[in-house]
Amino acid sequence: METVLIAQDDPPGVGLAANQVGVNLSIFIIRPTQKSKIKVFINPKIIKTVSGSVLFRTVLKKDRPYKKKPIRLEGCLSIPRIWGPVKRANKVLLEYQDLTSPTYEVKLGWFQGFEATIIQHEMDHLNGIVFTQRTIEQKKQLYKEDEGELIKIELI
Repeated sequence: METVLIAQDDPPGVGLAANQVGVNLSIFIIRPTQKSKIKVFINPKIIKTVSGSVLFRTVLKKDRPYKKKPIRLEGCLSIPRIWGPVKRANKVLLEYQDLTSPTYEVKLGWFQGFEATIIQHEMDHLNGIVFTQRTIEQKKQLYKEDEGELIKIELI
């Protein structure tokens, strides 16, 4: 799994669930940046989420009054060149095991921001859900990348 994740560089992969590579285990790995150490999550379970609305602040600048912050789009190694916004919880409390403890003790940890987004995306994979389903459920727009441009996908 690590080899597959590291090999993905256009765009860089940030997470991978075992079932994406044909392994029927409840495991996923994450690497939020290319310099991050890969974290392994075995038998993960989201215990609690904390949602906060993503605020789009308006900033007053001399040459650009009230510019909005861009929307973050999710993508997936399993669905190349397709992008869409997905509203996710800002924080997740995760129960899991990892490879650091020789007894595979169950750990509990809070993750927030981009790590929380990746964890929710990978948990969806383990549950048979892909991000495009979330985008459509939330009545958001999907995009296809074509030669560096994002083109709206028209849904029937």
